[in-house]
Amino acid sequence: MRKRLYISNFLSGMFARVLLSVLITVMFGFANAGKTDFITEDFVLSDTEKEKRVGEAYYRADQKWMVYQAEVADENPFYQIYLKHLETGNIRQVSPGIGKTTCSWVHPSVDKVLFSSTHEDPDAKNKMTAELERRKSGERKSYAWDYDEHYDIYETDLEGKNIRNLTDVLGYDAEASWSPDGKYIAFASNRRAYTEKLTEAETELFKKDPSSMIDIYIMDADGSNVKRLTHTNVYDGGPFFSPDGKRIVWRRFSPNGREAEVYTMNIDGTDQKQVTHLKALSWAPFYHPSNEYIIFSTNIHGHRNFELYIVDVEGKKSPVRVTDKPGFDGLPVFTPDGNYLTWTSDRVPAKKGHLFHGKWDHEKAMQSLSLK
Repeated sequence: MRKRLYISNFLSGMFARVLLSVLITVMFGFANAGKTDFITEDFVLSDTEKEKRVGEAYYRADQKWMVYQAEVADENPFYQIYLKHLETGNIRQVSPGIGKTTCSWVHPSVDKVLFSSTHEDPDAKNKMTAELERRKSGERKSYAWDYDEHYDIYETDLEGKNIRNLTDVLGYDAEASWSPDGKYIAFASNRRAYTEKLTEAETELFKKDPSSMIDIYIMDADGSNVKRLTHTNVYDGGPFFSPDGKRIVWRRFSPNGREAEVYTMNIDGTDQKQVTHLKALSWAPFYHPSNEYIIFSTNIHGHRNFELYIVDVEGKKSPVRVTDKPGFDGLPVFTPDGNYLTWTSDRVPAKKGHLFHGKWDHEKAMQSLSLK
């Protein structure tokens, strides 16, 4: 709770208030610019009765299928990948059901699904059991993403059959997505920590933080011609292609891991540009199909209060706030027609992540960024 400041001198008190107002406007003036109804008719999209926690939904180009990750089965405490037919509402599991999975995607034209999984880890079942036992014991554990070195990127058909490993390299291979034409896959990996000789400093850094060696890579859709696009000792992750397939958007963490900013680059790794400069944890960027702006999540309003913002693709305009709710709002994705937004939020009684969906006002978004 803020302490009230008593100043006997009226003029000095007035000056202090004016100065404070100016500082807030300069630093956070953009924060109030977007408190308009960009999202309307929103509702909980996931099944809060059957699905314990849900996140990261993505759509096929024809909008017939939505793929997402969810914890459903009592015997597996980790996410598995599910595919939902949007016309019938039918849902099917397409991942093996063993180990951990994350970061799915649907091929734009072929009946295939992409996801990362640890199901080939010989110790996968033991890790499942250990997590279940930890939960039963009541042990509390702060949230931290698991950069399991057994994560590989797989493709499967829409029935969850004919699963094929596209990476098959020790190290965290995840956060993958197909390009709009389906020819390429962008992904994040710390494989170089396992396949290359690191300096002494890098070795020590990797021991403390496995994410420090994660870079953005691109490869052909069949897993060949792998190319590293970023070359840093900080976490570069969450790559997505632009609607025209010419650029990639991603988030880059600071060395201390407390901040992240949104970047874009050409798909060959050239012309890397910083889009946000909020000095907060800004991540999960995703292009609007118009290719005019990017939506992302940031905790600029508080450590645990993640809100959605939009910014123009060049980063020349001040970011505009989209959501204004306590808790977590993140991992946003537009439907391919640009008319709806799906995102992950903990605005449910259990305070677990679930999918929310609402109608998106593109015209209002363009106007708020002075793009129209």
